[in-house]
Amino acid sequence: MYLKILAHPVFTGLNFHMPMIVDLSHPLVMLEGENGSGKSALLHSIFYALRGEQIDGYVYKLDPGGVQIDKAFLFDAEQHNPRTQLDFFKDQPEMLEFLQMASHGQVMLSMFSQNFPSLPNGTILLLDEPEMALSQSNQRRILKMMMELVDQRNFRVIAATHSPILIGAKETYVINLDRHVNKNVVTTDMGVEGQSTIQ
Repeated sequence: MYLKILAHPVFTGLNFHMPMIVDLSHPLVMLEGENGSGKSALLHSIFYALRGEQIDGYVYKLDPGGVQIDKAFLFDAEQHNPRTQLDFFKDQPEMLEFLQMASHGQVMLSMFSQNFPSLPNGTILLLDEPEMALSQSNQRRILKMMMELVDQRNFRVIAATHSPILIGAKETYVINLDRHVNKNVVTTDMGVEGQSTIQ
């Protein structure tokens, strides 16, 4: 499965080279890059393209390569945190109690163990920073859960991530966005890598 981006207002602002061709043929893809490199923008672009949504300024050509693409689900760990949307669970007292008592990381683990597996077989699961709030050992757990969704439920998983564990796993295919010139990533006045510039 390949996505060819012919026009995109965010990527144009980031000075990406167009057309941008993204290889999504691997079932477990990690989008890697610096803050502001376009990982979330690309993830949302993939979601729009999979759903066939026509949005002003966005021009895509998707070659599904035999992949059924009618079941795409986007989860943004920051925007879709259930702990910030407790009103949705007012009729589910057990879930409401869990969300009020659990840590952010425990809630994320419950998404992987309960919510994502309940999606239909063959779902294309798009995840924006799924490692948020998770320890290193739990990042390994969600990697295993992703692999099980791929192997047992025929999922395809595409995640934007900063996690060295997810990026470094031999099972993942990594797309690094730092190869592109990006005007939002300032390198000349940010000091030495690893050294704070805060006075």
